[in-house]
Amino acid sequence: MKIWQVDFYRRPLPDTSGQVLWELLICDATRSFEYEATCLQAAANSNWVTTQLELAAGEKLPDVIQVFRPQSLSLIEAAGRNLSINVEPTRHTLALKQWLQEKQYPSTLDKPPPAPLPENLWGEQWRFASLAASDVETIFSDRPIPILHIPEHRKPINLALASTVPVPGVVIYGGRQSMRLARWLQQARPVGLNYISGAPDGLILEAGLVDRWIVATFEDPEVTTAAQAFEQRKQQSRGLHFLLVQPDDSGMTYSGFWLLRAED
Repeated sequence: MKIWQVDFYRRPLPDTSGQVLWELLICDATRSFEYEATCLQAAANSNWVTTQLELAAGEKLPDVIQVFRPQSLSLIEAAGRNLSINVEPTRHTLALKQWLQEKQYPSTLDKPPPAPLPENLWGEQWRFASLAASDVETIFSDRPIPILHIPEHRKPINLALASTVPVPGVVIYGGRQSMRLARWLQQARPVGLNYISGAPDGLILEAGLVDRWIVATFEDPEVTTAAQAFEQRKQQSRGLHFLLVQPDDSGMTYSGFWLLRAED
């Protein structure tokens, strides 16, 4: 499968005549392929992007275009529709972000303050948990879980994690809302969970390209201790963690499982 990572955004500095330029950057995951082109701001539209994608592709268009910047997404999606290319919004564009850093272009995105999860989705209770790295894939990959998200690049074996390393996570018991919550999470596209200390403390879900959601707030010292242990284990597991949604604690049925690793 031919996958490109693409960015289309204003250059940090204007050209010598003071005009604002937009720059298109295209690369693959190894940067063995790179393509760049610029245009004046007045020409920065989906038709121009479509033409450049065709020029970059030559005889074979990509199967997937990955985009990390929200401001680029609509134009690139429109160009993708013109060429029947699937466009995937994702923070996992490591090669492209490395290229932007080398060019000394900003790649850090502004994020909105976290919003509360919709009340009609919230489950009955939740807890912190952990699994041995060797169990993460084996326990869940063969189960009939309606929503299962274990990306190849996040599998413990591909992060060179020892099988005994504990991978921390959060389990939400959704009760009757379990499947509805799992479907909402699927649309939100979870990326990572973070403990934020404060008054009260909070558990924040990073999702989509820049979205942030308040999963829970708490003041109980025992929960805070568990949250601190969760963050410590994330450091030991190279950031790998999980989110599990299930109706109850019987361990018989699951609604959704996401293997997560924060990617900025």
